[in-house]
Amino acid sequence: MASLSHSSVTFSGTSASDLLRSSSNGSIGVPLKTLGKVRLGVRRTDFTVSAKIRKGKKHEYPWPDEADPNVKGGVLSHLSPFKPLKEKPKPVTLDFEKPLMDLEKKIIDVRKMAQETGLDFSDQIISLENKYHQALKDLYTHLTPIQRVNIARHPNRPTFLDHVFNITDKFVELHGDRAGYDDPAIVTGIGSIDGRSYMFMGHQKGRNTKENIQRNFGMPTPHGYRKALRMMYYADHHGFPIITFIDTPGAFADLKSEELGQGEAIAHNLRTMFGLKVPIVSIVIGEGGSGGALAIGCANKLLMLENAVFYVASPEACAAILWKTAKASPKAAEKLKITATELSKLQIADGIIPEPLGGAHADPSWTSQQIKTAVVEAMDELMKMDTQELLNHRMRKFRKLGGFQEGIPIDSKRKVNMKKKEEPVAQRGEELEGEIEKLKEQILKAKQSSTKAPELGLNEMIVKLKKEVDIEFSEAVKSVGLKDRLVMLREEFAKARNSQGQIANSGLKEKIEKLKDEFDQSLSTAPNYSSLQYKLDMLKEITKAKNLAEKNEKAAFLRQEINNKFKEVMEQPGIKEKIEALRGEIGDTSGDLENEMKEKVMQVKKEIELELTDVLKSLSLDVEAVESKTKYPINERSLSDFKVKVNVFNEEIKKKIDDAINSPDLKSKVEMLKLEIAKAEKTPDLESKNQIEALEQQIKQRIAEAINSPELIEKHEKLKMEISKAIESSRRSDGSLKKEDQKDDNANVDGSRVEINLGANRSFA
Repeated sequence: MASLSHSSVTFSGTSASDLLRSSSNGSIGVPLKTLGKVRLGVRRTDFTVSAKIRKGKKHEYPWPDEADPNVKGGVLSHLSPFKPLKEKPKPVTLDFEKPLMDLEKKIIDVRKMAQETGLDFSDQIISLENKYHQALKDLYTHLTPIQRVNIARHPNRPTFLDHVFNITDKFVELHGDRAGYDDPAIVTGIGSIDGRSYMFMGHQKGRNTKENIQRNFGMPTPHGYRKALRMMYYADHHGFPIITFIDTPGAFADLKSEELGQGEAIAHNLRTMFGLKVPIVSIVIGEGGSGGALAIGCANKLLMLENAVFYVASPEACAAILWKTAKASPKAAEKLKITATELSKLQIADGIIPEPLGGAHADPSWTSQQIKTAVVEAMDELMKMDTQELLNHRMRKFRKLGGFQEGIPIDSKRKVNMKKKEEPVAQRGEELEGEIEKLKEQILKAKQSSTKAPELGLNEMIVKLKKEVDIEFSEAVKSVGLKDRLVMLREEFAKARNSQGQIANSGLKEKIEKLKDEFDQSLSTAPNYSSLQYKLDMLKEITKAKNLAEKNEKAAFLRQEINNKFKEVMEQPGIKEKIEALRGEIGDTSGDLENEMKEKVMQVKKEIELELTDVLKSLSLDVEAVESKTKYPINERSLSDFKVKVNVFNEEIKKKIDDAINSPDLKSKVEMLKLEIAKAEKTPDLESKNQIEALEQQIKQRIAEAINSPELIEKHEKLKMEISKAIESSRRSDGSLKKEDQKDDNANVDGSRVEINLGANRSFA
């Protein structure tokens, strides 16, 4: 083959692409274009080169095949990986919302029944719906702090991007911190509202498990905070106002994040935000946890959704530190003051954005519009400030938090926001018990010595116990989570009272009764229930002792007054003369008194009673005529005989009862009753209760049958007849007043009553 290495052909004007070398035909350094023009003695060989391109996975984004140019947010919104969910999220019911679900289930069942039967249940459905809406309103207007925490963490709560796409005209997301990677837990971008451009940045949680794993549950790494920092510098350079959305449990605290400088990244953001020359507005849309939230929250205005929370430590972490158990999280949530209402009172939050009943997830679009209105209003106010005024405004907002100056009177409006005076701590049970025991000893000594009870000590102890009981009740209300509802109810009660101090609103009465029932049901679960019960019992006992002492004192005083008045009546000249004359006449008679003398004695007695009645009425006492139960008493000898007979009869009855109980049949029933009672103590149920009642009834019936034997009834009737005859003979006998009986002016004869109780619902008197 001929060689062209010494060819005289020149290659002027050749390009770099033409200087390709080829070794297939043995030529070196010859441009291909020239070889095509020069005729060579080389045989040409035709060949083709083909390449197969492997098809990659087709993605829906960053750009769809058929992009809609009229999409909301502009055509660039197609670049965002945040797309609407294909499936509607499953409803999640929180624990405190379960009563509402019962009503909702009833409504669904009634509607289903109406469809199946074709009947008209519209009235019932409307009634149930009204009850549901009223219950929903009552529940969400009296939420406890821990309930608001649960709402802020609700899985279906709208996220940062949900709100951004609802409130912006156009939005494009910006990625990366230019130093590592793009952290998906923090999203940044530029958007416009009503023609004004803003820089948006915020924590982004996932809407389902897959997204939450991708977004790291809204917990940023240092790269996320550095991405936000880069966008802050960008917004400051171009004059874009900044809007931040806070929704994170805290910065991601893994080992890698600490190695990459998590603390330094947060601190850098804090320092930078105080020097930015553009307005900054922050909105807490869920939970704002510690420095992870504050890293994008150093703003001129901090707004919070109604059910959002902002805290330095989660209630569970706080409870684990202070009370060594996460179960005390409701108490921790209350003490931390983390709700929007509490933070507004402390002037940490500058405004509260309302949510629909049921939370933001009940109507995300309406919530977004409320956010938009609040943001535009805040920005309009801040845009009027110049740069220096804006920086001073931001500095003053944070410098005034928790600050005070001694020696300056506090304004009455600010006093409301100051920390309340610590409530008195309940006295230890041992100390209080010791004081009560001492007081009991004093009362006992006073009774034994017939002296006056220590009134001052009783009054002091009652006052102290009332305070202790009030403190215990307050602690119980807090521990069962009803404090906020009680405070709101007190305010409503104060407003609803009329001039006469009565409540005109029947709905308020129902609320009070409902709260009272809830408190009564949950009181036994309070940690201080035993202490409260002990103090209540002591208060009742001491109050009873005081009332008894006052009664005894009043009775003693009244007795003395009556005795004095009686002496005055007996010392009256007319009464005294009649008594002396009557005594003289009785002294002259020997033996029994005549009927005429008896009438004179009764006449004088009646006059004395009338005089004494007038005197007692002058002491504001009601006087009733009391007739003696036994005008004809039985003599002592007969009475002692009857007592012996009654005792013998009672012994016979007792023997009959013992014989009945010791019978094999009844003995087995008693043993069965004991076994059933022991079984019911371990596992109480309705069947055991019914069995116990049946056995008790059978035992009572057998004892009653033994007592109602003909022999006992006959003896009882015989004894009854003997007593009746003795009374009758006493009436017929001459039961006249004897001389020795008349010597004592105050002689009294008390009637006697004989009663024999045979038990088993049968008695003879």
